[in-house]
Amino acid sequence: MRYLVTARIKRGQRAALKNAIADESLGAGSVAGGEYLHDMAHARELADGRVKWVETCFCSTPLQEERPYWEEFFAVETIKDAHARSTCRDENGTEPWACCNCDCTKRLEGWLRKQGKVFTP
Repeated sequence: MRYLVTARIKRGQRAALKNAIADESLGAGSVAGGEYLHDMAHARELADGRVKWVETCFCSTPLQEERPYWEEFFAVETIKDAHARSTCRDENGTEPWACCNCDCTKRLEGWLRKQGKVFTP
């Protein structure tokens, strides 16, 4: 399933996040692997300082696996379904793990590119 995440960088964590992205240690140890780096490469920063990104997650609770990794750097404000669950092939059972190769992320990231500016910690 795809989620639209909105968060704020925690005070004093911008440099640490920048380093974790640069040395590719962001999300180290998570089953989500390189997804964290992908998310930050496509994230957008809004004028009010919030950061938005599209997240793929297969957990029964949205971002159950990823949230502890994000919360090191961010105060997560919202996690919203990025599209209708009924049309998600993984969620409705027609194609397990469909989100791995679905064009939904590209479409959502295209929409997100119109928001704010490129996020650079």
